[in-house]
Amino acid sequence: MIKQSPPVAPAPAAPSPPKRESSAAKMAGFVALCLLIVAGAVWLSRHHAATAAKKGPGGGRMEMPPVPVVAGTAAQKDVPIYLGGLGTVQAFNTVTVRARVDGQVTKIAFTEGQDVRAGDLLAQIDPDPYRTALDQAIAKKGQDEAQLANARVDLKRYADLLANEGVTEQQYATQKALVDQLVATVNADQAAIESAKVQLAYTTITSPIEGRTGIRQVDQGNIVHASDANGIVVITQLKPISVVFTLSAQNLPFIQDEMQATGDPGLPVEAVSQDNTTVLGEGKLAVIDNQIDIMSGTIKLKATFPNTDLRLWPGQFVNPRLLLKVRKGATVVPASVIQRGPEGDFAFVIKDDQTADVRQVKLAPKLQDQVDQPEVVVEDGLRPGEQVVVDGQYKLQKGSRIKTAEAPGKSQIRSPKAEEESARVKRNA
Repeated sequence: MIKQSPPVAPAPAAPSPPKRESSAAKMAGFVALCLLIVAGAVWLSRHHAATAAKKGPGGGRMEMPPVPVVAGTAAQKDVPIYLGGLGTVQAFNTVTVRARVDGQVTKIAFTEGQDVRAGDLLAQIDPDPYRTALDQAIAKKGQDEAQLANARVDLKRYADLLANEGVTEQQYATQKALVDQLVATVNADQAAIESAKVQLAYTTITSPIEGRTGIRQVDQGNIVHASDANGIVVITQLKPISVVFTLSAQNLPFIQDEMQATGDPGLPVEAVSQDNTTVLGEGKLAVIDNQIDIMSGTIKLKATFPNTDLRLWPGQFVNPRLLLKVRKGATVVPASVIQRGPEGDFAFVIKDDQTADVRQVKLAPKLQDQVDQPEVVVEDGLRPGEQVVVDGQYKLQKGSRIKTAEAPGKSQIRSPKAEEESARVKRNA
């Protein structure tokens, strides 16, 4: 009888059905999870759509907070067009006062920095040598006049004798020549007297112009000569005063056209400090140079200023501004409003619903040497009264909601009265 061994293989096959059941359960769970996610996404989408429908157009986008910007208004006003350059203040007249005769300076009659008028005494040179020379010339003339008188008497006597043939014709002619010679000598003596008077007058040195004296170059007691290189003092005329400046030659036709249109060659000119913060004086264009500098392509101009307050000084550098014309009723906005883009200049306009709109604008053409101003002229694209964005454009795009904010630093500006009140409170504290 054959003995059979117990079965061994079926034992490990028993767990197979549970594995298939576990995989199927996992697959079913995964499918259910996916369906839940899809269902949730569909629900969220429908919820957002319903919310957007309730909010109206644009509600489907993510609601962005309003962008804070500084707002301004396009204005309509007259805008001056200035041409500017670099200029130098020059004295209207400058005179170096020198001695015209040799001698010792016996008196200095001015103080350094003094305002003098034409004819005021400045210095005195010892006049005694020149007064003596004048007296000698007068005495010489008297001597020659006496000889002339005697010669004329003899000439009359010779004339009588010639009629009676008492003298020859030769003797009469000789006497007449002597009289003529003495007449010329007396005339020369008179000229010498006039010359001596002039030399004597030169010993009194007076101011030839009205102006201000500079630093004294000769002290009292020194010997001066007419040939000295240095003078006694330099006088400069400060009222009025001149400013010489240059502009591009391209502006010359515009300046000439404006002068002809107004009929006034003296166009207004302002002298501004080098930091462009203070107007030092207002004057008129006096002259345009008669040639253009071919090396730099510029034209030189000269303006005259009354300078009653002496704010302009010879040798000072200023920024002259020539008022070319005034644009009447122009639409202007702050310069920071204008932005540059691929399609040209544009500005952000604030609509009634407090959203931003992009507006293409056309600016007025700018001349060579035209002075930059805080406002620019807009020829097309904006109307007076429209609100525009002055600051904060870098966060904006078309359709952005905006919120007007205070200009930076404005809240820090305090009136003198407020400052005084604040100081009083601190003292009391």
